[in-house]
Amino acid sequence: MSEISPVAERTARRVRHETKLRLLQVRNVSRLTPKMVRIIVGGDELEGFVSAAHDDHVKLFFPRPGQDKPVLPTPSPNGPVYPEGTPKPAARDYTPRRYDAAANTLAIDFVLHGDGPATAWAAQARAGQYLGVGGPRGSFIVPDDFDWYLLAGDETALPAIGRRLEELPSGSRAIVIVEVESAAEEQPFDTRARIETRWLYRQGVDGAEPGDRSLLLSTIAGLTLPPGDGYAWVAAEAATAKAMRRHLVDERGLRKDRVKAAAYWKRGAVAVHETYDD
Repeated sequence: MSEISPVAERTARRVRHETKLRLLQVRNVSRLTPKMVRIIVGGDELEGFVSAAHDDHVKLFFPRPGQDKPVLPTPSPNGPVYPEGTPKPAARDYTPRRYDAAANTLAIDFVLHGDGPATAWAAQARAGQYLGVGGPRGSFIVPDDFDWYLLAGDETALPAIGRRLEELPSGSRAIVIVEVESAAEEQPFDTRARIETRWLYRQGVDGAEPGDRSLLLSTIAGLTLPPGDGYAWVAAEAATAKAMRRHLVDERGLRKDRVKAAAYWKRGAVAVHETYDD
């Protein structure tokens, strides 16, 4: 009698990439929704760009007022080194939305909110301007053959969610939950997967504001999760991301290694990008 082999364990894996810093130019600017703008950058230095996972992040370096180009650091064993006496540029983490190797371009989507350096730059960006791009330093690759996926977050998670849906193979099943300001912020998803999408609107909900965990958390709590082996990816404000992870692990029984939660921003803080896996 032949022995039946067990089903291979689905395991996410981390891969490292060579860290590169690139000075790129804006090729195109387009408004996706009233509060989301897509900026496409390119240049010879983009050749060989690698981003292997939907939630990778690159470090963007913005020119300081009066500068044409941002000052980029030089990598060293002890970290980035800036020219002596030169103020550091503002830098923020963003999702590489789509890399086109043939055109040698990279698309990055910006949520226009607040008055930080990224929003200020994106709101006035035009073709020919310069932007520094560093990384990604690595990728966390999740297998494409889970029985189902849960993708949930606020508008800051939309670039990663949209990219994941584009990259999932035909026949995949995904449940998508996105919190945005209003129906005007909805985006169409280009995907081969079978998806169930729920858009949650803060507009019209008394007291609802960005970072209020109630909309996302209550919707996830009311879900009937599909049978089979699933994987959840959630990203939002720090407290909301933590709450969603706790619910999925503690209340819904998902394995800790099957729930990835990330803070893409945090109330009262700047330049926050954290992952929770405890």
